[in-house]
Amino acid sequence: MPIYKIDGVKQKGLQKYLVRINFIDSNGVKKQLTRVAFGMESAKNLENNLLQGLQDVATSKITLQELWNEYINALKYEIRESTLEKKKEIFRLHVTPILGNIKLDKLNVKILQGWKIQIEAGNYALKTKKNIYAELRAVLNYAVRMEYLPRNPLLKIGNFKSTLELKSEMSYYTAEEFLKFINAALKSAKDVESLRNSYSEWNYYVFFNIAFYCGLRKGEIFALKWSDIDDGYLHVTRSINQKLHGDDRETAPKNKSSIRTLQIPKPLVAVLNAHKTRQKQLSGYNDGFRICGGVRPIRDSSVQKKNIDYAKIAGIHVIRIHDWRHSHVSMLANAGVNIQEIARRLGHSDIEMTWGTYSHLYPKEEEKAVEILNKIT
Repeated sequence: MPIYKIDGVKQKGLQKYLVRINFIDSNGVKKQLTRVAFGMESAKNLENNLLQGLQDVATSKITLQELWNEYINALKYEIRESTLEKKKEIFRLHVTPILGNIKLDKLNVKILQGWKIQIEAGNYALKTKKNIYAELRAVLNYAVRMEYLPRNPLLKIGNFKSTLELKSEMSYYTAEEFLKFINAALKSAKDVESLRNSYSEWNYYVFFNIAFYCGLRKGEIFALKWSDIDDGYLHVTRSINQKLHGDDRETAPKNKSSIRTLQIPKPLVAVLNAHKTRQKQLSGYNDGFRICGGVRPIRDSSVQKKNIDYAKIAGIHVIRIHDWRHSHVSMLANAGVNIQEIARRLGHSDIEMTWGTYSHLYPKEEEKAVEILNKIT
């Protein structure tokens, strides 16, 4: 991409230069741009402007799928593998089939509005649609940062909204329901040990105790080792994902705030002490054993099955594994524990998220507030 001096030709005392740019167009044809400038500084600026213009043309010709590939390659070292897999799944199912082959210079508000209508027709839950929108928005924001696009056209059509969908009611166990459930789990563990001389069933009993008394995510429970317990405190420093390709993946917890230390309630201390005594009878036991499992944590699919089995034995409704966190919060919120402590216990990075999810669990304080104000006379 040379700049040629044209001898003997000047304008207002400035030397004349020929600026030549060689390039290959979007059809693979070799082409050349030739322009004239006076003065070396003007010639260099002209060269830079021509190169930038060609780059803009080239990048606008890439497809959204090609942009996605570049985006995900840049992102894969910055986020957890499980999060990366979720992003890939969303894009593969909800973006690629409709928009994947669209070139960036053709991606406009009308096309994106059509995509949004197709997603609406899929009859997905509002939360799912918002997650899909967020993923596409992130990809196009990346395109803006990389100067592939001047602005994000998706922002003009806005996120998904619904005035018809009612917020699903939160499921959780009360203290009474938990005791029915955990007694069913306890009986099952004793029966299995008695009949088969096996300690395996105790792992599920311990899992659900930890879930209720500490409110940990299931991946955090799977990752717990005996070395994470220290003088009555539980240190949450890692998580395990069992749904990625290959073997279990041990990673850092979901976010920085998820690394936390929790004081263990006395009922759980008793459960853990008894379980540790049982595990010490296993060959090769050491403090690196997983609390719920041993050498390897119990399986996610088995936990799901036991969750249903114990609820049926106890004669109570079945809740999701994630709803055990809600059960933990429900107990604390109804006892008046402040939202900041609940957010810390759950490992939330944003207290607003905690409040937005659980504020309705708190008992109404209006009468108490008015009573206090009435005394000020």
